[in-house]
Amino acid sequence: MEILPDKETIAYRKASRRVKDLKEFYGNLTSYCIIIPFLAILNIVTAPGYLWFLWPALGWGVGIAFHAISVFGIGKSWEERKIRELMEKDEKQKIKTL
Repeated sequence: MEILPDKETIAYRKASRRVKDLKEFYGNLTSYCIIIPFLAILNIVTAPGYLWFLWPALGWGVGIAFHAISVFGIGKSWEERKIRELMEKDEKQKIKTL
């Protein structure tokens, strides 16, 4: 006999995962906002002729942009529809077996 999680458990897991994703994104963004200015100051004090801090700022910034897209953007509505579709399919299958 297979025990299926109820809708509340599924919703809780989904919400928990969403909170984890948000925490990771904001942690990444906070680190960027602290470390990049530090690197900029270090660069300007030690070698003002070449602004090397722009390279890590650009690279990390692109990474943060992709992270933001994955957390907030593209594909979320499709995911939501697919999750609902699969949950409804499971519910119909469960009703048929009763």
